[in-house]
Amino acid sequence: MDLMPLLDRLDAWKADFGQGDASQLEKLLTAAAKWRLSTPAEAIRLHETLLFLRAYPRSSRVARLADRLLFHFADRIARLQSGGADMEPFEAPEVSGIAGTSLCAVFSHDVASSLAARHSRHIDIGWDRCDEMDKFGPVLARILPLLAEDWPVEAHVPFREWIAAARPHRSTDLAWLLQQLAALPLSPGERSKIYGSLDLPLSWEIGDSPVSKSRLRLPGRKLFVHREPLIRRGDVSLLRELESPPLALRRLPPPEARRMLHLILDTSAMRFRELYGFSHPDERAVDHADLGRGVEIFFFGVPPEWRLPLRAYHAGMFFKNGVPAGYVELLSLFERAEVGFNLYYTFREGESAWLYARLLGLFHQVLGVNCFAVDPYQIGLENPEAIDSGAFWFYRKLGFRPVDPEAAALVAREERRIGRTPGYRSAKRTLERIAGTSLIYEGPGAEPGAWDKFRIRNLALAAQRAGANPKLPPLAQVLETIPGRARWTREEKRAAARILQAKQEGEESRYLMEMQRHSGLRAAMIRAGQTPPKTANT
Repeated sequence: MDLMPLLDRLDAWKADFGQGDASQLEKLLTAAAKWRLSTPAEAIRLHETLLFLRAYPRSSRVARLADRLLFHFADRIARLQSGGADMEPFEAPEVSGIAGTSLCAVFSHDVASSLAARHSRHIDIGWDRCDEMDKFGPVLARILPLLAEDWPVEAHVPFREWIAAARPHRSTDLAWLLQQLAALPLSPGERSKIYGSLDLPLSWEIGDSPVSKSRLRLPGRKLFVHREPLIRRGDVSLLRELESPPLALRRLPPPEARRMLHLILDTSAMRFRELYGFSHPDERAVDHADLGRGVEIFFFGVPPEWRLPLRAYHAGMFFKNGVPAGYVELLSLFERAEVGFNLYYTFREGESAWLYARLLGLFHQVLGVNCFAVDPYQIGLENPEAIDSGAFWFYRKLGFRPVDPEAAALVAREERRIGRTPGYRSAKRTLERIAGTSLIYEGPGAEPGAWDKFRIRNLALAAQRAGANPKLPPLAQVLETIPGRARWTREEKRAAARILQAKQEGEESRYLMEMQRHSGLRAAMIRAGQTPPKTANT
């Protein structure tokens, strides 16, 4: 059976919202249960299309049929594998996590420990991917004294055999290694560094796991059915979302928060991603918000011991009809937030612009930020995928502007060409030139241009050059070097003290609110952040 015409028909339904009869799609999904897959490419395409249709269903029955196919997808993969199919295509980051497949990746100590604790029977050291076995020597020598008879003087030491001889029969190699490292008298940072020195590939046999991309769903969600056309980018107003009524928030109780954070970490690792906040979440402050249209987000900060010196950190994962759809990361200072937004490949034909605008509206509500910045990487700097997808125009059409004058002039030229020439598309080289600058959007109440020349690195370097006192916490070091601080009023000094305290206690949303009240500190930090770092020749 030639599946390509059938897959084309199924794929076409991803763009057919508000048209046609959903019963035709339901018949096609019913027939898909009998389709025989013969290649990984067919399996991947079918899987990702099903997952999209499950997240954006045309009817409740479409969602049920898609789930029925996805929940048995491991059987299809097993038949492919038994037929000798090459399984490597399933490890590509844009498709990894399909039930019945496996993946191999290098994770940090914290993520590896978390995964091993919850998936011990399915995750272990990927010995066939260990290209530099000698890295085990210095690490295992701290654990196994008898290894000194072998490692320092012999070539091709069988480190796997040494671990097998030392570990209990029922333990995995990874679990044993992590347990031994935990027993050493080391600080968390030292332990993480030693583990990281191994560059240890871990093999994860996903099998029919409930956290596979095929099966993971948030339970008990009311399904949002798309009977009308999707919201187009041209219909989205970022300003309208920032001025919309506040959303209801729910603080998760500790047991629910831990379960959700584990699920988020698994979801991210399944896609070869580690996010700082997912590795070091603040379990005491996990919030939930319903964004509407079947989308909800769980977001949180990091605890004091993992906080950045100056910026507040928040991260979250969002779900569409219970299906993980992507994540967001914010680095905030005063009213300015740098936003990292990643929608998983499968869902990029959905309501991306509306979702992004809705997220910014939520963080404007929760954190008080109203000036949003996009890092050059997000639009293509050393990121070919962003160039190929035209990521710059996604942000530009929402109202973001380049902060660099030359890039702004180039954008104005491109927009004139677009207006004159139907179907015109910016050349790759043009998008690469634009990608050398940050983008910014100033919402209601934001001061135009105030943050255009600001760089957080410049602020930190300015404090370093001014002779920051290393005995003080990093934020205090910066405050001490602020010009004119001695002339602050008593209340301004008290406000600065509250900012210092808020950085290390409670939630960082309070830290941001305290900063937003201190206009003198804001002006001084912006000035310091605009000063370009000196080079060795100046």
